[in-house]
Amino acid sequence: MAEEVSSQMNSLSISETNPSSSATISLVSGDDIVFKVEPTIAKEMETVQSFIDETDGKITTIPLPNISSHDLPYVIEYCEKSIAGKITKEFEAEFVKKLNNEEVKELFLAANYLNIKKLLDFLSQVIADRIANKSVEYVRRYFGIENDFTPEEEAKLREELAWTFTGVDPDDEDEN
Repeated sequence: MAEEVSSQMNSLSISETNPSSSATISLVSGDDIVFKVEPTIAKEMETVQSFIDETDGKITTIPLPNISSHDLPYVIEYCEKSIAGKITKEFEAEFVKKLNNEEVKELFLAANYLNIKKLLDFLSQVIADRIANKSVEYVRRYFGIENDFTPEEEAKLREELAWTFTGVDPDDEDEN
């Protein structure tokens, strides 16, 4: 696990020390992995920035109990690209290409917790695209929603709203 995180950190060029700035912010993931980032990266994360503001900049280590060490490198990478003005359609396509549905949902929750509007908007669209034209059953599985309709109630709704079930893509059972 630590080796995996280390390789993720290296691929994102996150280092333990930052030669360009003497002041770095340490973000501690929920599984106790420390990520050091520049203050400009921290400012992209409104939740982190509020911690900094509340302590007049005296806090340098911020616990993020709701963010895993798997998700934090992705968040940092997106923030780095955002600051550099390098968020392109190509970058976004590559960014989510390697993520399965569970990882996208976890990253969405991380972006929501950290209050990163650009990332949250982007991931909202990714999720919308992934459930577009999918069956009710697929969407229920995607979000882990239990069907609370009786078979009779569901049959009646399907009959009354038959038009909503036309043009639905076949479910892909392998997607998670």
